[in-house]
Amino acid sequence: MSETDRRLLAGWAADCAERVLTSFEQEAPADLRPRDAIARARAFSRGELDTAGEIRRRFVAGRAARSVTAPAAVAAARAAAQAAGVAHMGAHALGAAAYAARAAELAAPERPDAHGAEIEWQLAHLSPHARTALRRLPPLGADSAGPLGPGLLATGALAANIRSIQARLA
Repeated sequence: MSETDRRLLAGWAADCAERVLTSFEQEAPADLRPRDAIARARAFSRGELDTAGEIRRRFVAGRAARSVTAPAAVAAARAAAQAAGVAHMGAHALGAAAYAARAAELAAPERPDAHGAEIEWQLAHLSPHARTALRRLPPLGADSAGPLGPGLLATGALAANIRSIQARLA
C-alpha cells in the first residue's frame, strides 16, 4: 500500500480508536500512551511524521494494554496501537476498527448491537479515498504475512469484525 493510502487510513483509524478511548482512560487516566498513539496517527495522516519514526514507536500504545485489566480498556489500548501501526502497514487500520468495535461491545454488555453500531459509524465516516484504499487490502486470511494473516486479528470477534467491514466494502 502506498504511503499516500496509509496516510489516508491513519486518520480514519485514529477516529475509530478515539471513539473508545474513554474505556481505557477510565481505568488508567494518567497513562497517556494510547492518546499519544492516536495523536501520532493523526499527525502521520497530515504528513507531519515520517514512516521510519512511527515504525520505531508503534508498539508503545500496545504496552499500555498490559497496564489495565478491564477487557474494554485492553481493547481500546490495542485499537490505539493499531492506529499507530498504520504508518507501517495500512492493514492495521482494519485492526484499529476491529479492536474499537470490540471495545464498544465490551463496554456495553447490555447492548448486544454495540459492535455493529460501531462498525456502522466507522463505515459512515470513511472518506471515498480511504474506502478505496481499504478495498485494496487482501481479504482476512488470504495473505500469510502482515496484520491480515494468521494471528490475533484472524480469530474470534476481531476476525468477525474485520470480515464484516470487508464484506460491506466489497
